Amino acid sequence: MVQAKVRLFVDHPLSQGQTVPLDKDQSNYLFAVMRLQTGAFVALFNGVDGEYQAEVTVANKRGGALTCHAQSKPLQMPPDLWLIFSPIKKARTDFIVEKAAEMGAAKIVPVSTDFTNSERIRQDRLQAHALEAAEQCGGTYVPEVTDLQKLDRLLADWDETRQIMFCDEALVGAAEVLGAAQGDKWAILIGPEGGFSDAERQKLHGLPYAHPVSLGPRILRADTAAVAAMTVWQQHLGDWS
Repeated sequence: MVQAKVRLFVDHPLSQGQTVPLDKDQSNYLFAVMRLQTGAFVALFNGVDGEYQAEVTVANKRGGALTCHAQSKPLQMPPDLWLIFSPIKKARTDFIVEKAAEMGAAKIVPVSTDFTNSERIRQDRLQAHALEAAEQCGGTYVPEVTDLQKLDRLLADWDETRQIMFCDEALVGAAEVLGAAQGDKWAILIGPEGGFSDAERQKLHGLPYAHPVSLGPRILRADTAAVAAMTVWQQHLGDWS
């Protein structure tokens, strides 16, 4: 099987022999930027059908086409893990979304808390970052990035069968870890740059499905905390173990 050097997400069914039309942006990227020619191979995935090796059959910069050959990877679903975080500065929010997609989050949920500095996000731009991360890391699944919502409203409608790994910066240095916690449905909750308010912390500590944890002896920046927390969870309960 020819090993493609370019991976591309397409919103189109994939199967052996399937022709996949490309839009203008995809065609420009493949044929103007990457300079692929007819006969070259591209790895395609759509988040549903796995990954297919596809041959360039029309190399037009304004609208090319590819034909699927063999499936090169089955669909690989991540664990049922959500990352809930409070938006921070633009580039660092982008970083959180990209790393969450790379590290195996099934859903990415931006929330507004009492101390959240950023009250607005571009959901479509963050979704594009998640897609690009999946393209680059070899994933076959693209996590949904939801629109911004208030934390208290999210918790009010919470499915209590989904446990929360609550990363509480007030526990810095304490030996508070997941311990014997089990279950298949989880969410990781990361606070904003100013931390959680006393009211939020009190509410979260009172939830029977929330597990307050420490991320070590130092207070981490929000973007660092997201990566550290996902690493801890993946090693303890996820598909890294």
